[in-house]
Amino acid sequence: EYTERIPIKTPQQMMMYNYENAYRNAESAKKAARYARAAAKAAARAAKATQQAAAAAIKAIIAGIKALITAIAAGGWIVIVVIIVICLAALLMSSVLGIFFSGEDSGTGQTIRTAIAEINTEYNDKILEIKDSVSYDFLEMSGSRAPWKDILAVYAVKMAADQDNPLEVATMDDEKLEILRGVFWDMNEITYYVETITSLDPDGENESDTTYLYINISHKAVGEMANLYEFSDEQREYLDMLLDEKNNQLWTMLLYGVASSDMQIVEVARDQIGNVGGEPYWSWYGWPYRVEWCACFVSWCANECGYIERGLVPKFSSCGLGVKWFREHGKWIDGGEIPMPGMIIFFDWSGDGWSNHVGIVERVENGRVYTIEGNSGDACCQQDYSIDYECILGYGIIEN
Repeated sequence: EYTERIPIKTPQQMMMYNYENAYRNAESAKKAARYARAAAKAAARAAKATQQAAAAAIKAIIAGIKALITAIAAGGWIVIVVIIVICLAALLMSSVLGIFFSGEDSGTGQTIRTAIAEINTEYNDKILEIKDSVSYDFLEMSGSRAPWKDILAVYAVKMAADQDNPLEVATMDDEKLEILRGVFWDMNEITYYVETITSLDPDGENESDTTYLYINISHKAVGEMANLYEFSDEQREYLDMLLDEKNNQLWTMLLYGVASSDMQIVEVARDQIGNVGGEPYWSWYGWPYRVEWCACFVSWCANECGYIERGLVPKFSSCGLGVKWFREHGKWIDGGEIPMPGMIIFFDWSGDGWSNHVGIVERVENGRVYTIEGNSGDACCQQDYSIDYECILGYGIIEN
């Protein structure tokens, strides 16, 4: 029979055994303490990082709220509460409302406004390229490109509401610039043709050829773009939401970088440079056919800023009636005075005291007044004149 033998320890052996156990337990306690301290430090770092992230988010919310409150400074607290809700929603990068935050540089060196400027330059270059490629005697341009508000609304919905590959629209980079460029050219088209007409002189003896260059700029409406991109019912609802008139102040802030100031009408006018034919302006005014549209252009810009509704500028298609209104309301200075940006400049080409052209003062530098005018060569373009130019009748003052 086998019996396991258990060795019997002497008192000295028992003492050593207990001492070794105590040492091992102490070492284990030290390790546990070290692990606990390391875990505590890691937790503290994580808490600090979380706190910093939260602080950054709070700062972003505050910055967005401040920007949008500025944009609707003329509104009431109910409007501000609505805008705060929009700010919070726009922090979600997948939201179409993120487009209203795209005016800030996120670190790429690009914003939605730099992208618009680049595409506008390409658009104008295409028109110049057509003009330079053809020899002509007379040029006739018609149509207009799509408003940038419409273009950006389609872009935002196409990007952020894509069910397969949604991309946030609050920032701008090279990839998004290409997508925006694609939307722009899907929405706008430039076509042209040349016609040569042979005619006889008044005596009916000699023939002469006259060459006409016709350039037409056409654009698709928002609904047509929704069909082209096969937007869902939900995406179409997003489009309607973005383009609701209640968001006009936000679009003004985004596109022109201003809320309500003398420069607002200048920035609105700048965005129209390159448009030809004047159809958006005279048709907005209510004319069913083309008219001399310089005053319609100024009125349209003023309306975009909310100036007409607030009684700061009249809605006028006759330069003479515009002069009459500013004079009667005590908001007039004569030509020869130094104007301020945002003032309405009236011209008298014939010198009979009656205005026959109007524009918007962009800036004044070195004794010259720089303007943005509609129907200047049937286009929206920049001009400049000496401050004492005899054909400047005077200026209408916009007082916010």
